[in-house]
Amino acid sequence: MKYRIPSFILFFILFAANVYSQSLKTGFDASEYNDMLVLAELQYFNKDSAIAHYDMQYRSPEMGLKNQWDLWLRDDNVGVISIRGTVNQLPSWLENFYSVMIPAKGSLQINDSTKFAYQLADNPMASVHTGWTIGLAFLGPDIVEKITNLYKEKKVKEFIIFGHSQGGALAFLTTSYLYYLQKNGGLPGEFSFKTYCSAAPKPGNLYYAYDYDYITRGSKSFTIVNTDDWVPETPFTIQTIEDLNNINPFANINAVFAKQKMLARWYLKGMYNKMDKGSKKARDRYEKYLGKKLYPIIKKSLPQLKEPAYAGTMNYMRAGIPVILMTDSVYHDKFRGTKENVWIHHGLAPYKYLAGKIYSVPGEPVLPGN
Repeated sequence: MKYRIPSFILFFILFAANVYSQSLKTGFDASEYNDMLVLAELQYFNKDSAIAHYDMQYRSPEMGLKNQWDLWLRDDNVGVISIRGTVNQLPSWLENFYSVMIPAKGSLQINDSTKFAYQLADNPMASVHTGWTIGLAFLGPDIVEKITNLYKEKKVKEFIIFGHSQGGALAFLTTSYLYYLQKNGGLPGEFSFKTYCSAAPKPGNLYYAYDYDYITRGSKSFTIVNTDDWVPETPFTIQTIEDLNNINPFANINAVFAKQKMLARWYLKGMYNKMDKGSKKARDRYEKYLGKKLYPIIKKSLPQLKEPAYAGTMNYMRAGIPVILMTDSVYHDKFRGTKENVWIHHGLAPYKYLAGKIYSVPGEPVLPGN
């Protein structure tokens, strides 16, 4: 006599097997973040030492403006994309300074034969940091190739994306890039990602931040900030009327002024124009010095890079679920910052110390790094 398993029981078994086979959990995991900092230490100081439960699969060559990334495999078959931050070489710093924005969807001609097409948001008003998008243009295709191979060889479907400092900014853009690539059929639909952006500066404008937080909803991306660290406060932000949604009280401001008496109309319009022109002039000045005048210097490192069309905005905003590492007097006794030592609160060591203290994570402190 043959027995058939009822379809609802079979569905439950398959569903449960799928759920419990997932190793990558949502939500901020301080121990997991601690591991990422240790991997970053090995990367910054060019070490290939072993770390418990992680096996290095690949370390990329330096590419673009001195960018590099590592691929690790955790014991539970979770891959780690660890993106290196700034190194003490001019091209790496120039990548940070090239902070004029470009549209979050477009292409970059990085050399005579290679055009990097990218989508980092759906909203046409979304814009991102130019220098870090150039970094992504070199890292992105290599990351896609290596994680696709890992999927084919070892069935790895889940990945952590991590970066500290500049690496954190690149982690934002990499997360967006992989999401839209997957959405458009360029990556397996089974892939899932979780992101830790540590000590990261702001990656793009308000509309990019909206998009990023939407596509990573469900506790899938975190931005970790030491409250004494100045780097997450950059790049500088300038908001103009043009940065607002199209429907706003200022879109038809002249009609509002026209309803006022002549003296009131003259005064209000004059004050409004001064404020409006002031913010736009500041934005244009930033675009001039952090874009048009910086491009020829960037071109010395990337001779075939074509200057992109800039987005006309400097309205930088933070993205990701914030994880705040609050400092106190004990911390200040341990990490004494001065005007001569501006990096003391930005390195790996203070982040590891604060995360360990606040979340009771054991482990030896890492060496100071960017």
